[in-house]
Amino acid sequence: MLKEKKVTAVILVAGNSTRYGKNRNKNFERIHGKTVLGYSLKEFDQNLSIDDILVVAKKDEFSQVQEILKEENVKKKVTLIPGGETRKESVYHAIQSTDAPIVMIQDGARPGLKQRYIDVCLENMEKYKGVTIGVKSKDTVKITDDHQIVLETTKRSNTWLIQTPQCFDRVTLLKAHEKYEDEEVTDDCMLLEKEHNPVKILEGDDTNRKITTPEDFEMMKNFLS
Repeated sequence: MLKEKKVTAVILVAGNSTRYGKNRNKNFERIHGKTVLGYSLKEFDQNLSIDDILVVAKKDEFSQVQEILKEENVKKKVTLIPGGETRKESVYHAIQSTDAPIVMIQDGARPGLKQRYIDVCLENMEKYKGVTIGVKSKDTVKITDDHQIVLETTKRSNTWLIQTPQCFDRVTLLKAHEKYEDEEVTDDCMLLEKEHNPVKILEGDDTNRKITTPEDFEMMKNFLS
């Protein structure tokens, strides 16, 4: 039974925050007194299905993460994992560091994580090897070539903007990482897709926005108020 399986949550905070443009890690910024990372830590710490947490960070930022762990009074076991050069490499380091049958991967820069996202992802792991939260696109999406010439237009009702958390059978994901270690991907679902492994999308909402720019940060302040 799924409820008897260990679940490890992985929070990614090792990025460079280049597009944030403030020469500091956006995961350590504060919204209403709480760090951006603190929001995800709190939700995972409170969820009864999560057994432990891995935070993937730059080694020289471990001390900042440890301060946030103290501030949030996290009760569950938390292990700090050195980040890689890419998001993909960071995830690979994390899933090598746990023996949990199920891993849940969360962008640290998505402070809108909710208990229902965690719960519904895990419920669907009974049927699927990969599950992700997403929102349907409200806009028409066009696919172009490298010269911005339109190649095709997606069907809007079937077009999704992918978020996190994303939940996986760890062994399935680990094997896909090793098989496609040289391929660039922007999320881990893409690795399962390459193996024609069905990935289930579950509907989230716009408040689960990832903070990429200062404008996103201001919007999340409103959402979390």
